[in-house]
Amino acid sequence: MNRHTARVKAFQILFQMDLNEMEIEAAIGSVVENGKKDSFLESIVHGVIANQHEIDTIISNHLEKWTLNRIASVERSILRIATFEIKFLDDVPNNVSINEAIELANKFGDEKSGKFVNGVLSKIIS
Repeated sequence: MNRHTARVKAFQILFQMDLNEMEIEAAIGSVVENGKKDSFLESIVHGVIANQHEIDTIISNHLEKWTLNRIASVERSILRIATFEIKFLDDVPNNVSINEAIELANKFGDEKSGKFVNGVLSKIIS
């Protein structure tokens, strides 16, 4: 599985977990076909969950006129993935994390999601 596909699946897993009380492995199993393991996917999902408090604090500190709870689950999940990549993964350039997040937001969010995600992530890296 390439990294783009891993991010899409990680988004689906984290979005599902944000909406429903689910165990990590059950959420992964509901999205990943044939139980195929992918190390990048697993590192994102487990990393976001393990560091969610710190990630949410970083995101919250860069929001203007918004609170994390007011952000739709789609954007919140995407921001968590990108913030995790930016702050915790050294092998992913920031611009790649941001571009991938914008793509996810444009695909799964509404017409303003990509711009919103871009704005927040630009503040996080500055």
